[in-house]
Amino acid sequence: MAKDVLCEVNNCTFWDEGNHCSANAIYVVSHKGTQASKTEETDCKTFKPEQSKVHH
Repeated sequence: MAKDVLCEVNNCTFWDEGNHCSANAIYVVSHKGTQASKTEETDCKTFKPEQSKVHH
């Protein structure tokens, strides 16, 4: 299991200083619902926009 999860999406609620993810768990899925063969075919479902950075 990864000790440090790095993330550059700084408008996420779980983003922390130094590009660290502070979520208790990470949920990643494949676009197609099947096995992914490259990074671009996956999405992080853990992402949650930080309220102060949500555009209206």
